[in-house]
Amino acid sequence: MRLVIACLLGLRSVIPRAIALRADRYEGILMKHARGFMMLAGGALLLLLAGNPVLASDSHSSKDKQEALYPNATRVAPKIDLTEKDQKPLNAGLEALNNGDKAKAQQLLQGVVDSSKSKYAQSKALQGLGNLQYENGDIKGAIVTIQKSLAIGILPNDDYFQIEYMLAVLQLNDEEYQPALDTVTKWRAEGKRETAESYALEGNADYRLGKYPEAIAAIKKAQSLTDKPEASWNQILMASYAESGQGDQAAQAAQQAYAASPNDPEALNNVVAVLIQAQKNSEAIQIMEKARANGTLKTESNYVNLAKLYLIEGQSMDDSKPNALKAIQVLDEGTSKGVITSSSDNEMLFGQAYEMSDDTGKAIDAYSKASATAKDGEAAVRAGQLLLSENKYSQAKSMLEQGIGKGVKQKGAAYMQLAESEVGLKNKSAAIAALKQAEQQPDTAERARARLKEVSASK
Repeated sequence: MRLVIACLLGLRSVIPRAIALRADRYEGILMKHARGFMMLAGGALLLLLAGNPVLASDSHSSKDKQEALYPNATRVAPKIDLTEKDQKPLNAGLEALNNGDKAKAQQLLQGVVDSSKSKYAQSKALQGLGNLQYENGDIKGAIVTIQKSLAIGILPNDDYFQIEYMLAVLQLNDEEYQPALDTVTKWRAEGKRETAESYALEGNADYRLGKYPEAIAAIKKAQSLTDKPEASWNQILMASYAESGQGDQAAQAAQQAYAASPNDPEALNNVVAVLIQAQKNSEAIQIMEKARANGTLKTESNYVNLAKLYLIEGQSMDDSKPNALKAIQVLDEGTSKGVITSSSDNEMLFGQAYEMSDDTGKAIDAYSKASATAKDGEAAVRAGQLLLSENKYSQAKSMLEQGIGKGVKQKGAAYMQLAESEVGLKNKSAAIAALKQAEQQPDTAERARARLKEVSASK
């Protein structure tokens, strides 16, 4: 008896979504950069003011110009209006921030913003307050404060553009995707600087906005600008390919990433996901079998998904038994290692594999075990159908009634099977009652009426 398995507990629908979800992790990486930019800018001020304040202006020597982070910026750097009177409370506030004394930092920096006549001191104090808000988890507040700092317009170019880039990072993390794009575009145009990270940020924002071709172009640009691209960039690239219907390109990108990091479980999950999305199940199986052979197939989902792939592939073959036996082998190995736990879903999968391998006895046992903890009656009905095929009418009736009671998707078919169990037990009235229930279901109404006539006419 060939078991029809539509999606095997949602394999095709669940795994591809994982690609997009993993892209979310990139925002956490971005926030690490955001904190780095904030602390760098604050620390740089302390160093600059330790010497001659003139050093904080853009009046650089040729050597200074070469060392500037934004030597080709189109923005004309303003003169710094900082006096020794403004410098002392500003330094004290930033030093308190760097030392983790938030209350003192808040008081001192807010005092600079409220009372200092130096626009430069106000701008740097706002930057420090923005950092404090970020540390306290107030990203929206940090965005507003950083925007105020930039709007004053008095910062040297290196500080100004570092903070502007940080603003784009914060906006992306706060799901302000279009503002993040606008900010990084302005940063790149005025700062005249291209970095891999900035294009990765752009690609992430484009992906979130559903601009998949733009996201692909941006991520590929990011990857071209560094020898060590972040793995998360490739996740966005794969997700963008997948969402735009370019399954082959998504698979190619995933395979390249996996080839570069064959021991990375995330790279394995990604490549399997996109191969399934592209309906390249055989290739997904080959990769997972290599991982199983070298010991990198470690999680329950890995083992379960490999078994499901074998069963899905087996359905398209004239003889599904070899694939079913491979699925059983995978499940047995995972169970023996303690990776696969006993659950209704896993026992149901065992039952499907045994049924496709024509081992009806073990299939019935697995389905019965699954039914004990299952929330619905699918496993019980499946066990009942197999028991009926072996003319074990009393046991079949018990399982079918149990399954119908817990709820099944194909209620009409279950009642048809229950009726046959009653016929086998020579319970004519009970068989008729079951068939009348099947008659009420659209998918079995016609068959139930025909069978009802036969049973009613029998002696």
